[in-house]
Amino acid sequence: MHKFDTNCMTLTRFVLQEQRKVPEATGDLTQLLNSIQTAVKAVSSAVRKAGIAKLHGIAGTVNVQGEDVKKLDVLSNELFINMLKSSFTTCLLVSEENDTYIEVETERRGKYIVCFDPLDGSSNIDVLVTIGSIFSILRKTTDEPLSEKDALQPGNKLVAAGYAVYGSATMMVLTCGRGQGVNGFMLDPAIGEFVLTDVNIQIPNRGKIFSINEGYSHLWDEAVTEYVKNKKDPKQGKPYGARYVGSMVADVHRTLKYGGIFMYPATKDAPNGKLRLLYECNPLAFIVKEAGGLATTGKIPILDVQPTAIHERSPIFLGSKDDVQDLIDLYKKYSN
Repeated sequence: MHKFDTNCMTLTRFVLQEQRKVPEATGDLTQLLNSIQTAVKAVSSAVRKAGIAKLHGIAGTVNVQGEDVKKLDVLSNELFINMLKSSFTTCLLVSEENDTYIEVETERRGKYIVCFDPLDGSSNIDVLVTIGSIFSILRKTTDEPLSEKDALQPGNKLVAAGYAVYGSATMMVLTCGRGQGVNGFMLDPAIGEFVLTDVNIQIPNRGKIFSINEGYSHLWDEAVTEYVKNKKDPKQGKPYGARYVGSMVADVHRTLKYGGIFMYPATKDAPNGKLRLLYECNPLAFIVKEAGGLATTGKIPILDVQPTAIHERSPIFLGSKDDVQDLIDLYKKYSN
């Protein structure tokens, strides 16, 4: 018989409980996280019904990254924007789908800046592979009029970050930093709530998996080439397994749970890498670091990179502390 958990630690309740631990808290962050949670529930529902509601396929537009926009992308973006604006806690939004930042109307304005990818891995939508949403939250730090500059803060200034995974189930993973850890909440469709299932997620110090698109191996630099060669070499110990979904959020979620390393390096064709700093690299690096892992460009910690544009790209390597350190050591070797 299924045992019903009468304690039922929902995401809403968890966030309220965390708020109580901060005496100066105003409740704005709680309100903001609740609005993100609602957006994620709505996107999850749309993802589950997408094939039936004819949301698969191309919307007929191209986004700022030059990628074909899917119908589900457009819907997810609008859901996030509407929920974030109507929370009365945000002043500026940065979305992967919008060329410029989005300013929140004065009467709805709050103190937070949210950078988000409303539907990560959307090239996988039509084939039912795991996709997700990623978000990071910053605080406006100046009294000056709103501008793009407000969003251009390094990842070490993040107030909170999280992602949702739309896979065989829907899960939300969240951290509010300050050493308070990373927690995972599974969406229970029976009650329509996210319930705490993964308490204080800790990434193992070393894993057994490396995750990279090996189709680009002819474009890698020497450090990455040697690193992957070592991971497959039986003389260096038990060879690592290769796993690559192609949705960043899915690959990072697996890395967080099982350990190992996720890599999206710079290549000769893309010297700055492909993944976006503000709404992909920073939030996921922040989560991995809070879970005891490391995240780097190969040369400096991702969270120390000073952004110069809202759609800036960066190479990224993140995961288990020892696995990422091996790569950092190789970059040092080749820079000498």
